[in-house]
Amino acid sequence: MLSQQYLLSLSLLLLVVAIHVHVASGFIHPQGNSQYPTRSATIALSAAAFPSDHLAALSYDDEVLAVWVLAFAFSHIGMSATRSSIIATLGNIVASPPLNLVGREEWTLPEWWPADSSGGDKLFPDADTAGRQLYRAGYTAISFATLGSAFAAYLRSSSSSAIAVGEAQALIGDNASFLYNACLATAALSFGASIASLFNASPLGLMPGFESVSAADTSAVATPGDTSTLGGIRRDDNKKFTARGLTRITRHPLILPVVPWGIATAYLAGNRLCDFIMFAGLSLYAIAGCAAQDLRVSKEEGSVGTVFRPNESVEEGQRLSQFFQQTSFLPFGAVLDGRQDIGDIFREVPWLGFVVGTATGVLAEEKILYLLSEWSV
Repeated sequence: MLSQQYLLSLSLLLLVVAIHVHVASGFIHPQGNSQYPTRSATIALSAAAFPSDHLAALSYDDEVLAVWVLAFAFSHIGMSATRSSIIATLGNIVASPPLNLVGREEWTLPEWWPADSSGGDKLFPDADTAGRQLYRAGYTAISFATLGSAFAAYLRSSSSSAIAVGEAQALIGDNASFLYNACLATAALSFGASIASLFNASPLGLMPGFESVSAADTSAVATPGDTSTLGGIRRDDNKKFTARGLTRITRHPLILPVVPWGIATAYLAGNRLCDFIMFAGLSLYAIAGCAAQDLRVSKEEGSVGTVFRPNESVEEGQRLSQFFQQTSFLPFGAVLDGRQDIGDIFREVPWLGFVVGTATGVLAEEKILYLLSEWSV
């Protein structure tokens, strides 16, 4: 528990430092820029920014950006490492006087919402569920605050280190064009993998697991008024303990694709120091965050993803341990050592989600690059 307390303390310290730097430097608001560079100009900007003199000096704006990226990463990892105690504390607060928010019959989820099997359609059925809901809300709020501030700092640094498009045009060549297309394809494929993982969730992620009612045991089919089933789909997080499709490749199919996406986007956005601090920084965060999850599971130090009580529930802890034994951190690691079969992966991967996600990724990446160039003024 000492390591968890250290992480949380370091996270809070970084937040304080980041807020101090943020207030001292002022807040940057995105502004439009009608002179959006063409695709060729974007390639030129990336090529022009490659020389080492653009990467050597760490400006004040880069320092502010780095602090906010670190604040985002450590607050995420710190809150995840201590979430069991945070959930318990929040649950006790809302369940006790004077709030008494737990168990209120009038507070229910919408009829279209597929509730889980433990709480039914109640918003706060018990203290533990209430603590989890509030934790997620706080986790999301801190994510928006830290990542949003990092993005604002990135726009400022990007503006100060912009390269004239006209001066960069001469640097366009076949190699730069090939690298641009390769990075765009990498970003799109990464996007597709993350989208597909929403239909092939891991127990280490917060995305719920679902199954078709027709595939479930007939005794578990929802009765009228049971909101756990909607449109023939029922939520069942226990399904995520079975390695299938993408989780046969890696136990972190949602977050690890951020690694190649961040590196590719750093090049596409300009290949400057600020681009790597922002986007490659997110890549490093993804690796560190996933590794921290694995470490907590191996040391049995707390909950991960939608597994909230591995220490209290023997069955849940055993199923999580079995999932870890069957899967790998590194992509295709379990395939290479014989624990998983490549044929099973091809049969089970949600290909429709992957193809649609990849196609959407191309459009999304180009839109991101457009907005970055437009707002960096």
